Amino acid sequence: MSSAVYTDLSLEELFNMPPAAARASAGDESGDAFVPQPPEDFKQAGITSAMAEALLLKFLLAHGNAKGRELCEELALPLKDCKEMLTTLKNQQLVFYKDSAQLDFTYALTEDGRERAKKYMQECSYLGSAPVSLAEYIASVNKQTIAGEMPRRDDLQRAFSDLLISDELFSRLGPAINSGRGMFLYGPPGNGKTSIAERITRCFGTEVWIPRTVQVEGQIIMVFDPQVHEPVELGPSIIKAKQHDRRWIKIKRPTIVVGGELTMDALEIRYDPVSKISHAPLQMKSNCGSLVIDDFGRQRINPFELLNRWIVPLEKRYDFLQLITGTKIQVPFDQLIIFSTNLEPKDLVDDAFLRRIPYKIEVPDPTETEFRQLMQIVSEQSGVEPNAEALDHLIARYRAEERPFRCCHPRDLLAQIKNQCDYEGGQATMTKETFDFAMTNYFTIM
Repeated sequence: MSSAVYTDLSLEELFNMPPAAARASAGDESGDAFVPQPPEDFKQAGITSAMAEALLLKFLLAHGNAKGRELCEELALPLKDCKEMLTTLKNQQLVFYKDSAQLDFTYALTEDGRERAKKYMQECSYLGSAPVSLAEYIASVNKQTIAGEMPRRDDLQRAFSDLLISDELFSRLGPAINSGRGMFLYGPPGNGKTSIAERITRCFGTEVWIPRTVQVEGQIIMVFDPQVHEPVELGPSIIKAKQHDRRWIKIKRPTIVVGGELTMDALEIRYDPVSKISHAPLQMKSNCGSLVIDDFGRQRINPFELLNRWIVPLEKRYDFLQLITGTKIQVPFDQLIIFSTNLEPKDLVDDAFLRRIPYKIEVPDPTETEFRQLMQIVSEQSGVEPNAEALDHLIARYRAEERPFRCCHPRDLLAQIKNQCDYEGGQATMTKETFDFAMTNYFTIM
């Protein structure tokens, strides 16, 4: 599974490689979990001498001095080649030995070294571990693709264990999730479409490896984003054997949720002219996971504009992105796209796009039986004492007012009761009076 296994394959071969072949190419014919192996030298890592020099000098400029092994570990550079590079920089009088301890020199910049490091910082201010190549990234996505997971009923039951979902809805969700393709979740507001979408990723393998950065034609693209990616602790066997490439980070399989704030800019590589660093778009950050477009149809952008942007990637499972240099690169489009909307899909998109989203699943209002079950579940969670007579009174009011049941109502109404009783200093209990109070507050403007 070392980096070298990918260097002899073209990008086209990597994109067309099925998951099983990717496992074999990565030296993992057994199908064990993908673990990126540390490269033996700069060539295997896809790092040029100029790139390594820039990383070393910028690190020393930012930190003042560092031991040789510390430099190699912080920048995730192969130890042997990194030490040789430091020797070369010493011979060129760009660094000097500040002191030595236990056979490891402490390096610092000379005046010439500081000037060169400043030039490198002006070109790109990135400080961190060395980037991986685009080919390595593509191969890793292929190896960890959600299309190769194929979750079963047990996986879905585990993922949705904290939600009450009807058997009919569950039976429709299963094949849709198993397919690893896009889906529409539609229906009235408040019935848990977003909650369902957020849990779908749990049905697949729980963890994946992603590179911190990817480099393409000298451009650095930040892939790891702590705002949307959740790192996980490494297992003791990996730590003990140091059997992983530290340019990569292990995260929970990503679920990225975007709502009305979504703009077209978020779907393209974003270049920061100050830092000279590029940032991956949402669909690249969500590879091997799920991307939820919540409240679809209410974004600042026209739905057709968004759908036209993705009509080819949804079918081909790859996307084209443009670098600041104008160069277009092909990257994987490997995630379950979930459109959650309160509107009818046919009112938002045309037939050509609907054909590319094979599953359209309605999340309906709960039945009276399901509504009662939700009340029971939420009352246990919130500490509100149940009362059958009071619940009958509530449901009678729903019927009289021709008000539809919603999955969110038990949570919201019982929260009102809990707040009222806490304020008055009494035991939180379902009564006709507390339900009437909650209904008056909650539904007045509706």
